[in-house]
Amino acid sequence: MTPPLLQLAAVTKSFGAVRALRGISFDLRAGEVHALLGENGAGKSTLIKVVTGAHQPDSGTITLAGEPIHYFTPAAARAAGIACIYQQPALFPDLTVAENIGLRLGRAAPWRRVRWTEHQARATELLHRIGAAIDPAREVRTLSMPEQQLVEIACALGANARIVIMDEPTASLTRQEQELLFNVVRNLRAAGVGVIYISHRLEEIFALADRVTVLRDGESVGTRPVAELTEAELIRLMIGREMQDIYPPAEGAPGPVVLALRGLGCAAGGVHGIDLELRAGEIVGLAGLVGAGRTELARTLFGITPADAGDLQLHGQPARIQSPADAVALGLAYVPEDRRRHGVILDLPIAHNMTMAVHQRLFPGGWLRFGAERRLALDFIRDLAVKTSGPDAPGGSLSGGNQQKVSLARWLATRPKVLILDEPTQGVDVGAKGEIHRIIRRLAKDGLAVLLISSDLPEVLGMSDRIVVMRGGTIAAHLPGGAPAQHVMAAALGQTTRLAA
Repeated sequence: MTPPLLQLAAVTKSFGAVRALRGISFDLRAGEVHALLGENGAGKSTLIKVVTGAHQPDSGTITLAGEPIHYFTPAAARAAGIACIYQQPALFPDLTVAENIGLRLGRAAPWRRVRWTEHQARATELLHRIGAAIDPAREVRTLSMPEQQLVEIACALGANARIVIMDEPTASLTRQEQELLFNVVRNLRAAGVGVIYISHRLEEIFALADRVTVLRDGESVGTRPVAELTEAELIRLMIGREMQDIYPPAEGAPGPVVLALRGLGCAAGGVHGIDLELRAGEIVGLAGLVGAGRTELARTLFGITPADAGDLQLHGQPARIQSPADAVALGLAYVPEDRRRHGVILDLPIAHNMTMAVHQRLFPGGWLRFGAERRLALDFIRDLAVKTSGPDAPGGSLSGGNQQKVSLARWLATRPKVLILDEPTQGVDVGAKGEIHRIIRRLAKDGLAVLLISSDLPEVLGMSDRIVVMRGGTIAAHLPGGAPAQHVMAAALGQTTRLAA
């Protein structure tokens, strides 16, 4: 019988008093997609770092194709044919796509001449294999997050890996790009490659995976064929309980109009002709395909790329927002999509992260009042149920869902009237997603006007009191809460006949 490509037996790993892995056993066969699931903090990232040589296990055994591994390093893992595609692309922003791929796949040698034409041709061929229409001559800093993900996938393919680990690879991809990725995964499986697939999107697991292993609190709670499971059973395995009321219902009727836009436009952001109202106590879901202008509208409202056309009113009074400082002063708050770049500063303590938007209020006259800062942070840690050792812990020590709560706390500290949330649950597990949904609903109940931007269509349908669909930089349709999913997708695709509410 052919041994598994990869096998871990009773692997443990501790960081001080924290036991991250508690006797994990896991195996990966050639030609299969093995999904690895679990809430944030369940041990998935630690397990992957053990497999890629970034962490050495405290005990247990690892074998590759039947051969025991006694000491594993990242270089040894790459040489053994293990490639990992992380959720946050690890690319050099000032180099081109071809240069990044060449650096990743080439062999460094002194006095060796760089063959730019070969790098360009190799990058073009790899991008073509995955169907990515990306110019290899573009600098990585000009690429969107989805495009950077596709470059990472091209690098892994070019390495001819026997084991490919994909950590939330579709978190930032459009539906079309997701289908391209799925085809790549299926082609890898057909070629005999073993794929470890990590995703919080359960529909992807059922579409791609052959088996699934669920981790909870550093332990494996079971490995099962995907065909034998339902979504409800998977959720129960991950969180150890039934997951009822994922989308909490609205409580109370919307109040008066807080924010009104009439013909709002921003040439730099590519948005135009925006007519929209947000009411107190209401959640308006902003749907649309990637590139439709949703994030660009949020950036315009927050003054990052100020509006140059149309009118904006707050509480019935004309207002101008030319900078984020203007927006904050007028009662707007914006939690951006990329929390690692714009949401949480990983090296700073949680207390500093939570209070950096209110320094003038918290430290009047420049006097440092760290006691006041700590009390404010402790209040938010309690109110938002942030799982942490305390306000002095660094932001990077938190799981994705808890980082999102810290980012949210920063802007709630400004006491806003309008809260703009861009992909608030992207990349967080199903349990944390439910917690964030309940927080958003509670904030609306307390009177905030919430603009919820999400690529997760069930989230838009489940959380929105009203749904606004964007296409081509403007609003394509206004739909009521609870509108059929096909109506939202039809509007996003430009088929708006008979859909307007």
